[in-house]
Amino acid sequence: MGSHQLASLIRMANQIADNNRHVGDDTAVAQVVSSHLSRFWARSMKEQIREYLQAGGEELHPVVKQAVEQ
Repeated sequence: MGSHQLASLIRMANQIADNNRHVGDDTAVAQVVSSHLSRFWARSMKEQIREYLQAGGEELHPVVKQAVEQ
């Protein structure tokens, strides 16, 4: 996967978290993000973000990290 594609996935995942801050604490936001990724992201996208997290996931928001681990 190209670095541009990965950067887009990271940006999108972080935006999903930012856009759902209103739902409550970090655990609640992580559940919303996890649900969104599960429902709307293609399998290949989920695999790529999971691999990125396993490699450190430095640019992912902590809530996104929690969501991807779920």
